[in-house]
Amino acid sequence: MSSTSASPRRIRGLGTLLVIVYGIMALAATGRSFVQIVGDFEAAPLAYSLSALAAVVYILATLALVFSGSRAWYVVAWVAICFELAGVLVVGTLSLLDAALFPHDAVWSLYGYGYVFVPLVLPVLGLWWLRVHRPAAVPAAAG
Repeated sequence: MSSTSASPRRIRGLGTLLVIVYGIMALAATGRSFVQIVGDFEAAPLAYSLSALAAVVYILATLALVFSGSRAWYVVAWVAICFELAGVLVVGTLSLLDAALFPHDAVWSLYGYGYVFVPLVLPVLGLWWLRVHRPAAVPAAAG
């Protein structure tokens, strides 16, 4: 029996943990950015906008990991998680070099210090997991 690339694959072990942690980060970043933007956007528009961007990335990464059995979602997962890692590194570095840019913390400030560095470690684990768990190749259609 062969499985098609459209069927969802069952995520187990570390994959399940990654999906759960990404989901928690999606909820946390969404809630944080909502409160920041609604409460006092003018205080730190860059930081609060970056928190909202992080929320979108975590939501997308969560969905992409869940559906990563398909080739398209697998690619979306790679793009989202690579973007996340770049965001954490750039925002983390900028927040160290120029604290005035971030008068209030963003999710990725100081490499995710406010989230116990989970934003720094999570994309590394996510990229490793994606590399190890590639979707099965789809055989070429007979001509």
